[in-house]
Amino acid sequence: MKSILEAVGEDPTREGLIDTPMRVARMYEEIFSGLHTDAKQHLTTVFDEPYSEMVLVKDIPFYSVCEHHLVPFFGTVSIAYLPQNGKVVGLSKLARIVEEISKRPQVQERITVTVAEMIMTELKAAGVYVFVEAEHMCMTMRGVKKPGAVTITTAARGHYADNDAARLELLNMIK
Repeated sequence: MKSILEAVGEDPTREGLIDTPMRVARMYEEIFSGLHTDAKQHLTTVFDEPYSEMVLVKDIPFYSVCEHHLVPFFGTVSIAYLPQNGKVVGLSKLARIVEEISKRPQVQERITVTVAEMIMTELKAAGVYVFVEAEHMCMTMRGVKKPGAVTITTAARGHYADNDAARLELLNMIK
């Protein structure tokens, strides 16, 4: 960090910057804390509930960091799954996996697919649909400078991969 400050023409020894390298290191430790965790742990406790209809948790906020520019991107994740064999997971667990997966140098597409695959595999769901909507600071504050531009990614597995009507119903609920 000290070298970066010097490279942009700053004096890293001036009062306001003396502790900046240490603060930045602590910040990166926090925002990359997902590198050292296994988000699957949150899906190991399931409950027996004879429910086989859609479960949708929408607009889960997340913050991540673009691995290409190391600047933030942020938005929301909506997750729908179809329980199978009477097994459901606590709703907060879906938010927890989003939190942990997003706390890594990342791309939005990977968050989307990782969440979908993890839920499908760990819960043995009949179907999963993940909808991620985010604003990327690498497009807002640098480069093309287009604030407000939103990127949407989706992943459909199982029942939702093959069923246009089910996906449309879900998209109407999410939006």
